[in-house]
Amino acid sequence: MTIGTAVRRGRVLARAAAGRCTLVIAGGLVAVLGTATAAPAATAPPRIGVLKSDGTALVKEGGLSTNWVTENDNIKQVVLAGDRIGVLKADGTALVKEGGLSASWVNEYSGVKQIALSGDRIGVLTGDGRALVKEGGLSASWVLENTGVKQLVLSGKRIGVLKSDGTALVKEGGLSASWVTENTRVRQIALSGNRIGVLKGNGTALVKQGGLSAVWVTQNIDVLELALSGNRIGVLKGDGTALVKEGGLSANWVTENDNVIQIALAGNRIGVLKGDGKALVKEGGLSASWVLENENVIQLALSTGTD
Repeated sequence: MTIGTAVRRGRVLARAAAGRCTLVIAGGLVAVLGTATAAPAATAPPRIGVLKSDGTALVKEGGLSTNWVTENDNIKQVVLAGDRIGVLKADGTALVKEGGLSASWVNEYSGVKQIALSGDRIGVLTGDGRALVKEGGLSASWVLENTGVKQLVLSGKRIGVLKSDGTALVKEGGLSASWVTENTRVRQIALSGNRIGVLKGNGTALVKQGGLSAVWVTQNIDVLELALSGNRIGVLKGDGTALVKEGGLSANWVTENDNVIQIALAGNRIGVLKGDGKALVKEGGLSASWVLENENVIQLALSTGTD
């Protein structure tokens, strides 16, 4: 899934995604006539993506020990969803491919500072703060969703934006649905299924479940990053400790790793990026064993293959 965009190393990691986190972006609307519904997005095996310190984006699919495929270079963000891969080039060009790991790239937009994917939606956040989303094929038309935006997140039929004044907004349904104000003084927003999460400016992580007007539940304090996927919630604490809980919003936290600078969740996988550039992923329960995926990494992305 998966804020989830725009990666910087250090104690604080600004989400570009992916979240995924995924990131919410508005795009071209494909008209639907009568009672027809859009076809479901294509699926793929679970995928792991890493962005290396030299700007190379690598992706693997299947098990944790499968081989890496080089996807692109001069990259500053990589995002995954279903059978789609998105990259943001250093020059601000957003590219997306659909299908296998060796599929051809499609140029989506230029002047971009964040890209987001979810299902058949693609979102971009431009350098001047415009959030755009398209729905359908890779060549669908863009829809302007909001302006003055500093983070965009996508999940299913929900789109979330974090405005430059710290206001978090979410809409549900079509690309032209109305926005609902979710919270203020926010520094990160995250979406997954029917859950919405916000990280407040004071480091408090809040999550709600259900409708857009559901009640917030405080999850943790002194948080640098918040991640959501399914019934799991992850937080990266100010001291570099990564915690994950599974189940209801009041479930207990499990300590996953330390000296962490990014946390990522997708399905039954948990990923952490360590301060020394090592990307680790585990699969299964919260106490499963870690697998070293790659080194000299500056961003980690996970996808279930059905997101």
